[in-house]
Amino acid sequence: MQVIVFTLGNEKYALDTKLVHGIEKVMSITRVPTAPYYIKGLVNLRGNIISILDLKAYLNIEYVKEEENIIIVEIDDERIGLLVDNVHEVVDIQNDMIERISESSGYIKGVINFKDYIVTLLEGEMLLNS
Repeated sequence: MQVIVFTLGNEKYALDTKLVHGIEKVMSITRVPTAPYYIKGLVNLRGNIISILDLKAYLNIEYVKEEENIIIVEIDDERIGLLVDNVHEVVDIQNDMIERISESSGYIKGVINFKDYIVTLLEGEMLLNS
């Protein structure tokens, strides 16, 4: 399994790359009146209108710095942009590297313990369907 590792606030998170359609630099985002607090707005990405979800607002993570990347994910034929601080790397992991968390919410699949740091693995489908 491959995961993409990114930063939100002071923590590192990961998503399965099978959901990832692309990575973009932050671009001009058009705000949408009456949208939920975690929807930053819409972008026009090569002729496609994509909703941008502010993951820090959605996951209630403290703002430390300005976001630099948008991870474009595709779930159920719908593309959504996830606003993140930085994208670091794509890493191959084995399923036995994922430590399950018994008290986790539906959108946390577990944690991955790398030698130098710990990464929270998000369950992309659950995160975006909730």
